[in-house]
Amino acid sequence: MSLVFQPSANIARMKESATLAVAAKARALKAAGQSIIDLGAGEPDFDTPLFIREAAVKALADGATRYTATEGILPLREAVAADANRYVQGLAPVAANEVVVSNGSKQSLYNACVCCFGPGDEVLVPTPSWTSYYEMLELARATAVPVYGDAANSLKVTADQLAAAATPRTKGLMLNSPSNPTGAVYSREELTAILALAAERNWWVIADEIYMRIAYDGPAASVLSLAPTRENLIVINGVAKAYAMTGWRIGWSIAPVALTKAMTAFQSHTTSNPAAVSQYAALAALSRVEESDAAVEHMVQEFHRRRDAVLRALTPYPTVRYVHPAGAFYLYVNVAGFEGAADAGGAFAARVLERENVAVVPGSAFLTPDWIRMSYATTEAIAVEGVTRIARCLVG
Repeated sequence: MSLVFQPSANIARMKESATLAVAAKARALKAAGQSIIDLGAGEPDFDTPLFIREAAVKALADGATRYTATEGILPLREAVAADANRYVQGLAPVAANEVVVSNGSKQSLYNACVCCFGPGDEVLVPTPSWTSYYEMLELARATAVPVYGDAANSLKVTADQLAAAATPRTKGLMLNSPSNPTGAVYSREELTAILALAAERNWWVIADEIYMRIAYDGPAASVLSLAPTRENLIVINGVAKAYAMTGWRIGWSIAPVALTKAMTAFQSHTTSNPAAVSQYAALAALSRVEESDAAVEHMVQEFHRRRDAVLRALTPYPTVRYVHPAGAFYLYVNVAGFEGAADAGGAFAARVLERENVAVVPGSAFLTPDWIRMSYATTEAIAVEGVTRIARCLVG
């Protein structure tokens, strides 16, 4: 008798990452010979800056091939702290012993969810939000509570909406600005009100700032510059997006020391340390500030130019509704009512792929089925052609 796999209770309700599924389908269609415009990926299309790659080569030559401390090499944790302190205002500076370096910001987010929440805990998730937040909380056996933003407010939530959704079981909230999937950016006033509420209610705030440096209509605020305290604050960041280092898999958390120790212990039993050579590459990105700032500024200017080109391409289609993308590199388009489908975003994503050879992510991945997400992290010509095909398919 052979053993038949049955999912454990830990993963029984877990769903595949919709964004990765779209990318896989697009790759399969390309491999089959179809010409696909893939606007599903959330990945910069730039090469990692040369000086960072050269630093990695040097690190390898110098022997960076062994285990490091679980929480990351000390010079990198010091560089993370120094980078964070560029934004800290009115609070004690961040220290290296508050930093855990991980295999990407996704692992840091999961570490925080597992270590802070458990059965019976509710965590408020401004919705739409990145698809993995909901699954991470599920895997932590906590309950994700979607709090839906208003389209008139770029789908952002307010402190009042969060307060109304809270119960005695609320233990924390997820915060992401600039937002994936919408590209919306929370103002300083909006963040200040939310952080004040969380401090008053003793909620953990997991602030995902991975897109913070990719903003177009003015700088995006860090919670480190606005929070009344860091006692309840977990700041997540990494090198993937701003430095075009997705494949290097380096992220980090900044949290109170006791929580940092718990996340280090948890990580020691899952993956242990991130790749040594990747840590030295990230060290170059964070410590060689002048070179990094110039590289980031160049990439952000290019994303800005593409965003503006995409929005201009929609000018002939005034009925197409979308969230104004003030940051990140996504356009969130409303497709409500498409073909009368309950899952309008899913129906539209299937149709635009079939009819126009354009791959997008349905909004159901972000718990908003009337929307779709497209990425303009590609060439301007491809982004413009893609969004034109999307608009053409939508308006008929």
